[in-house]
Amino acid sequence: MNKYEAEFSNLVRSFRKKHMGKGPSKITTTFCKNWAICEMEGNLSPVEKFIASANEGKQMLRAARTEMVKDMYRNNPPVQMEEFLGSKFVDLFVDIDIDRDFGMSIFVFDDDIQEKYSK
Repeated sequence: MNKYEAEFSNLVRSFRKKHMGKGPSKITTTFCKNWAICEMEGNLSPVEKFIASANEGKQMLRAARTEMVKDMYRNNPPVQMEEFLGSKFVDLFVDIDIDRDFGMSIFVFDDDIQEKYSK
């Protein structure tokens, strides 16, 4: 992870903490073409972990987590990320493994951020 990817990870953590009350404990970002791929550990709050202890809770929590995160970015465009990269945010793909407390978010931008920031 280069310094730009590390700084992008910090922006993601800050954004999640601001809008969700808690950010992941660890984020690793990789730029690939026009994608910023973020692997995230330690996403769940203690209450979410309790909810996940029931099988129905896991399914509900996964659905809520993926859709709510996408809505959060739709309703609160990540302006700081766009300014940092000099690229327009286009889309977001999100998934989480509740049992492992491991999530992935793929941020799609309008140009090749890998080429711009591979130094």
